Parts: sequence; structure tokens; C-alpha cells
Amino acid sequence: MNKLPTTLSDWLAKLETMHPKAIDMGLERVAQVKDRLGIRFDCPVIIVGGTNGKGSTCAMLESILLQAGYRVGTYTSPHLLDFNERARLNGELASDEALIEQFAAVEAGRGEVSLTYFEFTTLAVMRLFAQARPDAVIFEVGLGGRLDAVNVLDADVAIVTSVDIDHTDYLGSTREEIGFEKAGIFRPGKTAICGDPIPPQSLVDHAQAIGADLWLFGRDYNYAGDKQQWNYGGRGQRRNSLGYPALRGANQLLNAAAALAALEALRNRLPVGAQEVRNGLVMVDLPGRFQVLPGRPTVILDVAHNPHAAATLAQNLNHMAFHPYTYAVFGAMQDKDISGIIAQIKDKIDHWCVTDLPLPRAATAEQIRQKLLDAGVIPEAKAGAERTIQTFSSPAAAYANALSRAGENDRIAVFGSFLTVAGVMEARRAEGLS
Repeated sequence: MNKLPTTLSDWLAKLETMHPKAIDMGLERVAQVKDRLGIRFDCPVIIVGGTNGKGSTCAMLESILLQAGYRVGTYTSPHLLDFNERARLNGELASDEALIEQFAAVEAGRGEVSLTYFEFTTLAVMRLFAQARPDAVIFEVGLGGRLDAVNVLDADVAIVTSVDIDHTDYLGSTREEIGFEKAGIFRPGKTAICGDPIPPQSLVDHAQAIGADLWLFGRDYNYAGDKQQWNYGGRGQRRNSLGYPALRGANQLLNAAAALAALEALRNRLPVGAQEVRNGLVMVDLPGRFQVLPGRPTVILDVAHNPHAAATLAQNLNHMAFHPYTYAVFGAMQDKDISGIIAQIKDKIDHWCVTDLPLPRAATAEQIRQKLLDAGVIPEAKAGAERTIQTFSSPAAAYANALSRAGENDRIAVFGSFLTVAGVMEARRAEGLS
């Protein structure tokens, strides 16, 4: 019998090579192991899917419920620096020891069933939460919805935050095809919330076909606000004089309104007071989502890795105070619409520091450079030019270069893959910075 790993890093290394495919869509294998492990929840289960805004919506729900005194399990992915970020119990990261114990249980319970890294770790976190018997659990979908491992759970409330083009190899190439995949987390007779202001018809049709209770933004719930505060209005509940969420950015009120709609739907099981909502929104924290770091030059971290998210980032950059020059530290996966991302944000960037990433499926810095040239971004010229493109072997090296050239009134936008943002966060952590 093979000896089991004893450290979290050894476990994660083992899981990366256990299944022949990194992504293997389908629920049969996961459901089989879930049943063997006896994973079930008596508390409300909230599942959050969508192209962008999933992590922010989960963070707001978690923050509000914690302020209301509930015990909450929250599962999100991917992580930025430490795997433990994926599993939070009552706001605290799961310990290495707790995760190792659950990994061993899944390994013992899976028998001959082969699981991907994501499926295995998702089951481990589900078992961790089920044993903790919390008052509510929040699960973020990994990819799509219908065939994602998280979807072996039946959601009491399912939220689809937004629908746009991403992961076309798995989900389809149109909003209608992708909308159907996202709607797969809806359940008959249960609340299904769509936060996208223009929902795909496929999502609406699927909700109706299965008899889900569909809440549409603009029809069943809405928000209104001014520069100081905002109000939420739902089917039977109003929340007035709310402060803006601590998470910055153009779409955060859409995410916050979807979170409040979910809480309205659950108000008989998880009542939450007005002050708890206010406190939760003000105290919510989520690294890497238009995160503006203290100090000069201004540094912005944003995991915008598709055109929809890049358009939002461009809008957010537009709303900031004037900065003479903007530097970009950018790296992305090869399967992303890199040209689409560039098209949305190129007018906001003066100097591009593009980077390789430590994964085989990442686009090389040279490939990104070529796409920038194809998009009409002025190529590199002599030193001191108004616009430049330079390539680097790592996010840390790209960031160091941007930092060395940026003036104190300039800004550096670090965006693209989670690995781009994580690489810069790692470099800053090594220097003792936040």
C-alpha cells in the first residue's frame, strides 16, 4: 500500500498527477465518492456561479452572515498564495492539519474512482464543512456550473452573477450556450438568482423548464444609489442607507444586490438585521479584485482574465484620479481571449511589462507581445518613449521593472491570470510588503 503524504504541499503535488486530465467535466465520479463519504448538509447551501463576480459575491455573503453571528463555511477557487485560502470556516482559513485529515478520508473513500485535483479537493472541503455543522455554507463554482464538481450539492439558493465568453473549450462559444451551462446549478422549486442585467434566454428558459424560482435583476430585485449610499429593493424586503462595499469597482453593486437577494430568499432560515448588512459590506475583504495597495506609485491588483473583466478594470481605472503614466504587468493563459482583453484596456495603458507564467498552458510573454503589436499598441522604441512593450520571465521581474520606471504619481496595474497577481503578491511578501 502506498504511503500517504504527510504535508499539505506533498498532498497537493500528488493530486496534480493522480488523474489523466486536469479538467474532466462530469458529476458521476464525484457524486459516487460524495455518497460513499456520507457528505450532506442540513443547513442552507448557497452556490455561486458566473463568469465574473463569483468571488466577490461569496465574500460579501460570508462577511454579512459572519456579522450576523452565523457559523459559515466558504469555499472559493483558485487561491492566490496558499491553498488554505480555498476553505474558510467562520472567516478563518482551514489549517494544514484539517485539510490533510480530509484528504486522507477522500483517498480512503474513493476506492478505484479517479478524481481530478479540483474534484478531490472539493470533496475534501465539503467533508470538512459537513463535519463542522455550520449554519450556512457558500460554494463557488469552479468552471461553468452544470458539470462542475460543486454541482453535486443541491443549492437552496443558486446565484449566477454574470454570463460572458470564457472557457469556450468547455462551455461553448456564445452567451446562450454558456448561460445554459451556468444555469445548471439551479434546482426545481429553489431560488435561482441571475445578477446579469441582460440574462441569456437559455438561462431563463432552463429555470422555467425545471421549475426554479427565478429572480432576475431589474425585475425581482434592484438597487439605486447616489455618491454617498445605496438602497436595495427586493420582492418583499428593502434595505436602505447602505454604505458602499469595501470591494472597489464598477460591478460590485450588482454583486452586492445579488447577495442581498439571496439573503432575502433565505430570511426565514437566516434572518439578518440592517446593521449586520451594513457592517458586512463595509468589512468585506477579497485580495486581487481591483485591490488598490497603499503607497506610491499606486499599485492595483486585479485578476481580470477575460474581456468582460478587462472592460470593468478599464472602467475602474478611468474613475481613478489622474496618473501621468500607467504601467501594466500582464500575463495570461493561452486559452484566454488575449486579443479581446487587450482591446478592452489598451487605451488605458502606456507601458506594458508582459510576463511568462509558470504553467505549460500559459501564453508566453513573446506571444502576448505579438498580440499587442497586432492590436496596434505602439511597439518598443528608444528609451524614454511614451509607449513601450517589454517581456519578462516572471511576474516578479515584470513588476520590479515597472516599479523601477514608474514615477511616484504613476500607477501599476497588475492583471490577467491569478498567477500574475499571485506572482507579484509573492514578490511583495518576500520584501515584507502586504
